[in-house]
Amino acid sequence: MTPFQNSMSNPQPLTLGQLPTLLLSALEEGKKAAVLVIVSAPDPQLLGGRLLVLPDSVIGGLGDPAADAEGIQLARKALEGDGGVLSGTFQLPLTGGGEMEAFLELHHPSPEMVIVGAGHVAQPLATMAALLGLRVRVLDDRPDFATRERFPEAHELLQVDFSDPFADVPLHPWSHLVLVTRGHKYDYECLRKILQEDTLPRYIGMIGSRRRVRATFDALLREGIPRERLEVVRAPIGMDIGGETPAEIAVSVAAEIIHHAGGGTGRPLSELEHILERFHPDAEENQTGEEG
Repeated sequence: MTPFQNSMSNPQPLTLGQLPTLLLSALEEGKKAAVLVIVSAPDPQLLGGRLLVLPDSVIGGLGDPAADAEGIQLARKALEGDGGVLSGTFQLPLTGGGEMEAFLELHHPSPEMVIVGAGHVAQPLATMAALLGLRVRVLDDRPDFATRERFPEAHELLQVDFSDPFADVPLHPWSHLVLVTRGHKYDYECLRKILQEDTLPRYIGMIGSRRRVRATFDALLREGIPRERLEVVRAPIGMDIGGETPAEIAVSVAAEIIHHAGGGTGRPLSELEHILERFHPDAEENQTGEEG
C-alpha cells in the first residue's frame, strides 16, 4: 500500500509530481487506470488535486468525502466500460452542498507484442511489430539470443525460464503473444501457463507444423485445459500467403494480427472490388452490343 492509499481516513489529493510514477507503474503492470483532476472548486486550494483509480485500488483523493465517493464510482464505471462513461468533465457533489468540477481521463497499457523465443523468425517479427506501433518485448532463455544487437527495436529484452516464462512478465488484454520457441516442450509450458490465467491476451499465436501443434494441443487437453480456451490459440500462426523465409513468416503473422484486430475478409482487395470488370466491361462484349 502506498502512502496515498485511499483507505486512509482523510486521503490527500495527489500532486502533479506524484501522479506520473504511480500511473506509469500501474500501466507497466498491465492495469487500466482512471485519473480525476479537479479543475474547478469553491476552495481554490483544491484545484489541481488528483485521484488515481485502478481496478484493484484507489490512490489519493479529491479533498472531500462526497466528491471522493462519487468520483470513485464514476471512475470504476469508466474502467469497466459501464454505462458509456468516457473521458470528460463531470460535476461532483461536495459534502455540505455545492459542487466541484473534475476532468476524468482514462489510460490503458500500450498495445504490445510479446515474442517468446529469439530465433530467426523473431527478428523480422520484432521489426514488423515496431512498424505497427506495438511495444515489443522479447523473451528467451538464451542470453546470447535476446540481445540489443539482434533486436534494436525491442522495448525490453528478458532472459526467462521457459518452465515459468511469464513470472515477471505481466500480460493483459492489449498484449499480442507470439510463441516462436525452439521446441515443442517450450510451447507447451508457455501455453499451459497463459491459458490458466483468468485474463487472456488479445492475441495468442504459436508457430509450428501440424504435428507440433497437434502434440501441444493433445498434451494441454490431457492437462485439463478446456477446449474453448484452446480455440483462441492461432496455430499454426499466420495467414496463408505462401511464406517460407523468416521475413515472409513475419509478414504473415503481422497480417493475421492486423486482420484479427480490424476484421476484413483476408482476401485480396482486387478480388473484392473487380474494378476492371465493373467499370470497363470486356471490349468484345461492348462491340457486340454496339453492333446490335
